[in-house]
Amino acid sequence: MGNLGEQTRRLLDKAFNLSILEKSRLAWVDYLKGLAIILVVYRHVMIGIGRSGVTIPPYIRNANEIFYSFRMALFFLLSGIFIQTSLAKRSIRQVFVIKLDNLLYPYFIWATLQITLQIVLSRYTNSDRTWIDYTYLFYQPRNLDQFWYLPALFNASAFYLLLKTIGRDGKGFVTERPWLHLGIGLILYFTAPYVQAISMLSDWMSLYIFFALGDILSKYFFEDRVQRFLRQYWLLFALIPVFGLSQWYYITHTVSLALFLGIALIGCLFLLVIAFRLQAWNSLSFLRVLGYHSLYIYVMHVLVAAFTRMILMKVFGIHNVVILLLGGIAMGVTIPVIIYNLFIFEKPGWWLFSFRKSKKRAPAPPSAPAAPVTLQNQP
Repeated sequence: MGNLGEQTRRLLDKAFNLSILEKSRLAWVDYLKGLAIILVVYRHVMIGIGRSGVTIPPYIRNANEIFYSFRMALFFLLSGIFIQTSLAKRSIRQVFVIKLDNLLYPYFIWATLQITLQIVLSRYTNSDRTWIDYTYLFYQPRNLDQFWYLPALFNASAFYLLLKTIGRDGKGFVTERPWLHLGIGLILYFTAPYVQAISMLSDWMSLYIFFALGDILSKYFFEDRVQRFLRQYWLLFALIPVFGLSQWYYITHTVSLALFLGIALIGCLFLLVIAFRLQAWNSLSFLRVLGYHSLYIYVMHVLVAAFTRMILMKVFGIHNVVILLLGGIAMGVTIPVIIYNLFIFEKPGWWLFSFRKSKKRAPAPPSAPAAPVTLQNQP
């Protein structure tokens, strides 16, 4: 029994890569990504249940709308906060290649795989895919379920790196002038709706403002006084009513682009403060594990959730929306982690996430200033 228990413990350690909890990392980043990726999975599981013909109660839809206002903006803000540190250790070209490897490459691999499976298994799923959907990879990623985020963050990062080349010594004429950089972000934000027919453009344009803001804030963010401020109990409790009121207004009114921007920033700040409190309490460590693996969860969770929903509905005859939702979320955030650690990382499937074979396990870029931020290795 002792050997069996030890073998089980080692298997779990490997399956969930629990060694990351012992490493010197910025825990609040993993907490933040863990919370955000759960919210992302929540939305997509709910959408899949609705497409299956199950009625979604208003409170579940409203909760989704609340989270929708800020969860992806949070990843762009986080990416902007860490981009300068990446450039301090690498050239612009090196950072660009890393972004290409961590974002655009997995996008094409996994989006193509998901489209193919949805076409082949169309009689068992609620998707309606044809060969035309492959063309969306290049101009309309919004039509490809969850995958739009990856090219959006890549394009935002590439645009930022382009701005860094304008000026002397790689400092960037625009990026060294915060108000000019913020102004460009605002222009992109307010003009994005005019190019929505091509979401490969509109997605990154509408979110670049958060990337720019993160870059501007990075100059002050890691100062002790700022870090202490974000850990304050009173700040968390003070933000609760502000967050609640802003989200109530968002789901009960039609908001302008300007107002939506403010509501999204309040949501980002609220979740950021929660992440700092979780780090101070050193609790809910499973969120750190999910945050570290957020990229792998992001690209795989729709397929896993669809399979889970199909088993629950067609095999066990379960149509309760709460059970379907919780089951889909639970499987959607855990199975991808297990698949990656047991069957992909340092295994023959390594090419599914990178065109460069990893020689050793490295920390996820968004979790430490030493590397660029994506969803995982990276939300």
